[in-house]
Amino acid sequence: MARDRRPSLVRRVILRDRGTDVEGPRIGEAVAHLRQRGKLTLHDRLHRLRMAMGLAVQAGLAAGLSWLAAHELLGNPQPVFAPISAVGTLAASVGQRFRRTVELIVGVGIGVAVGDFLIYLLGTGPWQLGLVVTLAIVLTIFAGASVAIVIQAAATAVLIVTLSPSTENLEIPRFIDAFVGGGIALLVTAVLLPLNPLRVINRAARPALDLLAAQLDNTADALRERDRDKAQLALDRLRDNQEELSAFTEAIEGAKETAILSPARWHRRNELTHYAEAADPIDRAMRNAGTLTRRAVTLIEDGEPIPATMPDAVAHLAESVRLLKHEFAVAEEPEKARDRAMRAVGEAGRAYAEGVGFSGSVVIAQVRTTASDLMVASGISQEEANRGVRQSFGDQDRMHDHDPPKPPAAPPLG
Repeated sequence: MARDRRPSLVRRVILRDRGTDVEGPRIGEAVAHLRQRGKLTLHDRLHRLRMAMGLAVQAGLAAGLSWLAAHELLGNPQPVFAPISAVGTLAASVGQRFRRTVELIVGVGIGVAVGDFLIYLLGTGPWQLGLVVTLAIVLTIFAGASVAIVIQAAATAVLIVTLSPSTENLEIPRFIDAFVGGGIALLVTAVLLPLNPLRVINRAARPALDLLAAQLDNTADALRERDRDKAQLALDRLRDNQEELSAFTEAIEGAKETAILSPARWHRRNELTHYAEAADPIDRAMRNAGTLTRRAVTLIEDGEPIPATMPDAVAHLAESVRLLKHEFAVAEEPEKARDRAMRAVGEAGRAYAEGVGFSGSVVIAQVRTTASDLMVASGISQEEANRGVRQSFGDQDRMHDHDPPKPPAAPPLG
């Protein structure tokens, strides 16, 4: 029995050692990946902090000034609602603060009216509070009010019902505080501490454009290496782009609002035009790049031909995005970005002339479409962008007149 156990123990030790040898590199890769994710997370947190720092300072200043105005100038001994209204206005989505102030006041009015009416009829108590909140929400939703108005109406109704027994004449101060808080918030954002709209947009645009450029680069590398997994990772990341695009669009709306309300920023209106007009074509470029990458995955899976100029075309698209980001940031005419986009189309034309398969032809088409989107984002018309794409792609066809382009192969069966 002892002889039987000893080989078994030896085999287990050998297998364990072999398992360690096999799993060691994998564990090392996993640890390195986690470290990299930690660095990226820290970088993202610092970026968010920089983005929110201006808002934090504005909110602090608005809260202090609104309390001071309501207490010292208007004689309200406990102006709690004024700083709350100021912070609530600034907490709204950038670009909707003027609208939020109006909604704040309307919501307060509905809450005061419903609360006072039901207190007069039913008195105060837990069930009366529940009824007041329910009716305030039902009335505002029935009237088609926004979520902000619904929340303000319900919150004001709660305050009226719970504080009225101990605090007399609460309604008028609540109205005044809503006006003061919202007005001070707008004063801070428009006059006292207006943010630089171009700086706000540049910071918000950077993640979206960096994401697009990085994943186009990854797709180009995947095509060169015929690495299906790398292409799939790029596709997954491009699909998960809502946060970056939402931040970019929101920043544009906020910059428009600042440029309209703030006299100190009126001279920036023309400079904001590029960004305002670029939001939609950048969104389209992101979607078309996703289609390009999805077809690249299929192309690699099906073993279709990949001319050397095809990944070069995709890489030039990535560089065009980076140039667009830089030239917008320094307020230059994005001519380099346009030139690089047309170079991507030219390389795509060469790849098509060498011969591509079914998915390859779709990749080529998406290079053309994405380049057109980037051209429009750079500030030229859609017609001019399409004409430039056709000319650049056609020039490459003419360079190969002696060797006509091969038609795309039929899609593989199954």
